[in-house]
Amino acid sequence: MKRVPRYIAGLVAVIMVVALAGCAATVTSVRYAELDVQTKMTDTIFLEPVPPAQRTVFVQVRNTSDKPFFIEQDVKAAIASRGYRIVDDPNQAHYLLQANVLSVGHVDKAAYETAMSAGYGGVAAGAVAGALIGGPGHYGLGAAVGGVAAGALEAITGAATKVYWYAVITDVQVSERTRGITSSFTSHSKQGRGQRTYQQQTTTSHWKKYQTRISSSARKVNLSFQEALPLLRRGIIQAIAGIF
Repeated sequence: MKRVPRYIAGLVAVIMVVALAGCAATVTSVRYAELDVQTKMTDTIFLEPVPPAQRTVFVQVRNTSDKPFFIEQDVKAAIASRGYRIVDDPNQAHYLLQANVLSVGHVDKAAYETAMSAGYGGVAAGAVAGALIGGPGHYGLGAAVGGVAAGALEAITGAATKVYWYAVITDVQVSERTRGITSSFTSHSKQGRGQRTYQQQTTTSHWKKYQTRISSSARKVNLSFQEALPLLRRGIIQAIAGIF
């Protein structure tokens, strides 16, 4: 059987790169053409029903991310629209809402999601295709050509269509006023050889605390941060207010 010349194998690899690039761009564009916005909460919070007189909330929202993302006033307005009264004094509140915006911005998941959903990705897919091009006696050459082809494929598809993910991640703590909760904490420390000291501390609190993490994300082909930002704000604000 006559061997395939190297330049022909390279030419076939280039043709496959162009074809695969077109297919990859088309698949990506179709699959992620629609804007996908999701808001998730790690733990559900159930608050006890209270009479209208006790529906008072003290709200404190901090932002420790590197983006100017301030939502405290919007959160207050959303909670007030649900029939609660916002108070400035925590001693007058039945609920304390404390939130901290941890991160705002791009989430680099595009390459992983594209590879998993499309069934191919990166150098690995190109190396397999290249091995098939080379045939018997040219496995090493085919794999090398395939590896280069995969890099070119990523460059072409990345320039044409890229899936952008943006997300806002926020930690939330809600404290509910109670008649009194007693908590015990035991600690021990080692002193010398074979000696241990045990300490037990009992505290009483009038707050029952709930904690959760909320994330709002937006994903679409060629999505800009300016386009995603209002959607992320809305998702986080609705999720926090929805606790009440």
